[in-house]
Amino acid sequence: MTPQSDEDEVWRQIVASFNDTAERDSADQPWPDSENVPAEPTRRVVKPSEEPAAEPDGPDEPEGDTDPRDDGDDEDEGHFVPPPPPPLPKLDLPTKLAWVALFGGPAYLLVAAMANWHMEGWALFTAVAAFIGGFVALVVRMGDGPPSNDSGWDDGAVL
Repeated sequence: MTPQSDEDEVWRQIVASFNDTAERDSADQPWPDSENVPAEPTRRVVKPSEEPAAEPDGPDEPEGDTDPRDDGDDEDEGHFVPPPPPPLPKLDLPTKLAWVALFGGPAYLLVAAMANWHMEGWALFTAVAAFIGGFVALVVRMGDGPPSNDSGWDDGAVL
């Protein structure tokens, strides 16, 4: 027999036994001891409106709803407080003017249109030119060149 025919025979057996039920019941299969999970002690929840029933306290039972592993510091457990953010960078005068032009031009056009003001041609041109000029100035000043420090070919996420 060739290896191909052996493989074909194995596949035929797999397909033929696809819908067959398992021969052994799962209860007969051994359960590994490493899979056994120790049972936790049951805790009794007492509602404030109910009176707790008198139960004999055994030496192995914890008192009330307390957990012996509880340190009382659950308030801070798992709560992340981020460090304060770094201060915003100081902007120079050309960058400030570019931001004012970028938002000021469309803001003037919007206010003038909502107030139904008559706008001269030079005012429309100035507002549109301020918007375009502010955008271009910010893009040019963006500084998309390589980083000043040489940290290799992979800088990761550089923010």
